[in-house]
Parts: sequence; C-alpha cells; structure tokens
Amino acid sequence: MKIKSVGIIGAGTMGNGIAQVCAVAGLDVVMIDINEAAIDRGIANIQRSLDRLIKKETLTEAQKDLALKRIKGSTTYADLKGLSLVIEAATENQAIKEKILKLIDETVGKETIIATNTSSLSITQLAALNSSPERFIGMHFFNPPPLMALVEVIRGLQTSDQTHEAIIAMAKAIGKEPITVKNSPGFVVNRILLPMINEAFFVLAEGLASAEDIDAGMKLGCNQPIGPLALADLIGLDTCLAIMEVYFNNFNDSKYRPCPLLREMVAAGYLGRKTGRGVYHYDT
Repeated sequence: MKIKSVGIIGAGTMGNGIAQVCAVAGLDVVMIDINEAAIDRGIANIQRSLDRLIKKETLTEAQKDLALKRIKGSTTYADLKGLSLVIEAATENQAIKEKILKLIDETVGKETIIATNTSSLSITQLAALNSSPERFIGMHFFNPPPLMALVEVIRGLQTSDQTHEAIIAMAKAIGKEPITVKNSPGFVVNRILLPMINEAFFVLAEGLASAEDIDAGMKLGCNQPIGPLALADLIGLDTCLAIMEVYFNNFNDSKYRPCPLLREMVAAGYLGRKTGRGVYHYDT
C-alpha cells in the first residue's frame, strides 16, 4: 500500500510540523483541530517554518507555495474519509487520545491506516480499542518534525506486517529515518532520554551545581548539543513529568520516580518555553 494522503489530528507544534513534512514531500494533507483559530495558528506556524527554510536556501518559494496548497485545514472528521493514513498528534494524554482515536475509527474506512504520535503510551492497548487493530501503529516523530530525522515506528502486538511495511516506506518517502521498536513504555529514545533529564533535576535540587553548569557539563563532557535542563524546557516540563509517571506506574521501579522539584515546577505552572518560564526564563 502506497500512502498518498495523510490526515493529521492536531494543529499544534507536532501536528503542524508533521503536516509540513508530509506536504513538502508531495502528500495531500488534511489537518484537523477543534476550531478555526487553532487551524489558522497551525497554518501560520507552517508558513513561518517554510520561510525559515527558504532563508536557509533549502526550499524555494515555488516549493513553499505547492506545500501550502496541499494542506487543507478542517474542523470536521468527515474530511478524513478516503485518506491513506491518519496520524493522531494530540497532547500526551491517554483519555484524550482514546477519544480522538475512537472518532477516527468511526469515520475512516478499513483501508485507512491509523497511527498515533505518542511518545510513551502503549500501542497494543490503543490498538485494542480499534475495530481493525491490525491497521494500527505508532509513529513517534521528534520535535521539531521538519528538522528531526528520526521516526520511531512502534508495532503493537496486533499490527500487521503490511501496515508496518507501509509506514516504514512512507517515513522514508517523506525524508525521515525510521527505526522499528517493540511496544514498551517510552520505546527507545525517551526510555533513555527522560530518566537522564529527571536525574538532572535531582542534581539541580540537591544543589550540586547551577542549572547553567549542569547543562554546560553535559554539553562539553558528553558532546550533547543542548543540556538536559534546557531540553526539558523545550519539551515542556509537564510532558517530561507525564512520561516519567507512565514509566513509574508501568515498571513499578523506583529508578523512574519523578523528581519532586520537577513536580513542584509543573504545579507552579513553570512548564518551559511555552509558558516563558521553566528552569530558565524566556521572552514570550
């Protein structure tokens, strides 16, 4: 099965980023969100992102215009009918994702592959809610999707070989490098990354070093392009906490216990770049 058209549920950072990548690669895209204002913000973010690529001379004005013409914004799930693939890219919340995936399942035909862009939730569990679980799969894009090459392709217990092969081919066709991952909390990258970020918060809470020195140490000593605390601000402290809670609840292992400082900062609303304050302060 060759994927020629894609539906994206969610016009936020991940949703509009995935929509951009697909449209630039020549796929027709339907991007859905709850209201026109959200759609307009998503389209505007795509336009700004494409303009940055033009300035870097990695995209032409003509390519930008073609990509934007391929993206249709909508608030109606009925517009998903007939698409090859639908990717749910809503917030990392089990209940919200289940509600959206149920609506997708009720709308599209049996020939449509359904994927979720989860970073930690069980693909097998989500697939069990689908009327055709063999067509369900995980596609974990990384932030920001237009710049990050990796896509984790996660098979649930029910995912068919045909579905897996189609998604691997599609990921390559849109210029990504897919890796196949078994279903397990956090999959591969976040299973390693988030405990490291959580440990950086423990180091900060214990006063072993300042936030700046912790990040500088990991950049200079481990050749990381960004320090773990700055990365937490980029990801969102609430998202980091949610993922660590998934690990802690699923593995029942104290090594995944979220740092109390991380919990407290989330409770205070210090969520990172998106709120203007996290570990560091940002201009909003």
